[in-house]
Amino acid sequence: MKKSALFALALALLCAGVVSSSHAQNDWIILIDGTNGMENFNVVGGANWSATDGTIQSTGEAGGFLVTRESYGNFLLTVEFWVSDDANSGIYMRCQDATTITDRSCYEANIFDQRPDLTFGTGGIVHIAPVAEPFPKAGGKWNTYQITMDGEHMTVVLNGVQTVHAMDSQFASGPIALQWARGTVRFRNVRIQPL
Repeated sequence: MKKSALFALALALLCAGVVSSSHAQNDWIILIDGTNGMENFNVVGGANWSATDGTIQSTGEAGGFLVTRESYGNFLLTVEFWVSDDANSGIYMRCQDATTITDRSCYEANIFDQRPDLTFGTGGIVHIAPVAEPFPKAGGKWNTYQITMDGEHMTVVLNGVQTVHAMDSQFASGPIALQWARGTVRFRNVRIQPL
């Protein structure tokens, strides 16, 4: 078969949907969906993570993280989470070191209702974007974060309400980390859409 005929056949199959790439640019990538465990993550630190009843949860003695095996730059991230009133957790993004996760080497969308400085508590991006009063509370119920990272623009939406929008250019890409530091923390339906 001539090259032009092969090209035409490949183009026809692609248009028909027979041939596809592993992920189109706008496809959602499922990180946690209730049927998978923690295979999309590396465990960092001493938290006791387990897959139970469609969620990934942790309680424990020492803090820790679930860190994605892949790095992400621009994206829309949705996370459902349940935390106890005393929980300290967060979603860390564009982390610069996948083995040492801090709020100085990543952007952290905080989940911490009892943080001493509530301006960077639940709904804020620690050190970057404070939340305004009345301060959001997440304890004792299921919540949804929708986080958009698009170049320098960062937006956090908690339960359908935008809590912060900020601009910062410190970090362009890196893994995402789910934190357990205190209390009970559960995650489910975690997915990401590259932009």
